[in-house]
Amino acid sequence: MTSSPSAPPSSSPSPSPAPVFPAVRRLALADLPACLDLAADRGWGREEHKWRLLLTAGQGYGIDAPDGGLAGAFVLTSYGPAGGTPDGRPCACVSMVLVAERHARRGLGSRMMRHALEEAGDATVFLFATDLGRPLYERLGFAPLEPADMYTGRFACDCPGGHTDGTAVRDATAADLPAVRALDATVFGADRSHLLVRLPAFADHLAVASSGTRLTGFAAAWPNGDTTVIGPVVAEDGATARALIARLASRSGGPVRVDTYARHRDLAAWLRSHGLDGRFLSTLMVHGAPDVPCDTGRVFAPYSVALG
Repeated sequence: MTSSPSAPPSSSPSPSPAPVFPAVRRLALADLPACLDLAADRGWGREEHKWRLLLTAGQGYGIDAPDGGLAGAFVLTSYGPAGGTPDGRPCACVSMVLVAERHARRGLGSRMMRHALEEAGDATVFLFATDLGRPLYERLGFAPLEPADMYTGRFACDCPGGHTDGTAVRDATAADLPAVRALDATVFGADRSHLLVRLPAFADHLAVASSGTRLTGFAAAWPNGDTTVIGPVVAEDGATARALIARLASRSGGPVRVDTYARHRDLAAWLRSHGLDGRFLSTLMVHGAPDVPCDTGRVFAPYSVALG
């Protein structure tokens, strides 16, 4: 009996072992270039001005890639309870959740979000979810609250005086900061003083509205590439919000962007009538509470969707 010839060795290469990723670590400002590279990898803009704020006012976290750079990153920005408000409670915003394209579908997004929830502790956690990210957040227990839309374009009028509806609007000064912080604490429902004190340096323009000696609203305009983002816009009513936006948008000299909650239908119609086109941006979602402490009826635009 003769033995059968042995089978020829296979010519297919052995599969590459799955990469091993290190633990989630804290990011520092020195990691800014890697964050910008990661954003560009996923088709996002290299928003250096915004990332610099997020990495200093909030806390960045990342996972290093075995082949260099960041495999993933996110930012957690925490807010303390607002003194003097009946339901003031700590909350935190998760933003800039990114996984490098070459390391997608390896569970890194879930891993980072679980880390974010652990770091947030007992705080109410909220975020603005795109349709792409929403299924992940829902699996982790986030509940949708309301949609937000983005309006972009060139503001069609350079005469803000014609849109104030009698509202007194002027440039803010350092003396306005205590009143800005007090109004914001009441409306936002949490203390974000660490962001507001950075606003004069972060923004190109900061405006306030008043009725007599009482502050009734404030808004800022800040650069993001060749676009001017208007936010936050906090106001007692829609007329005040429109007056603030008109003042800032008319100074931009180029395209502007206003993010707003879909509930503000009158503002949306006004923005469209002044040259801005709108589209769905994201959905506000919350974890750990039935709602966010923020009064979205008086927040006409967030600081940014990365911050609330």
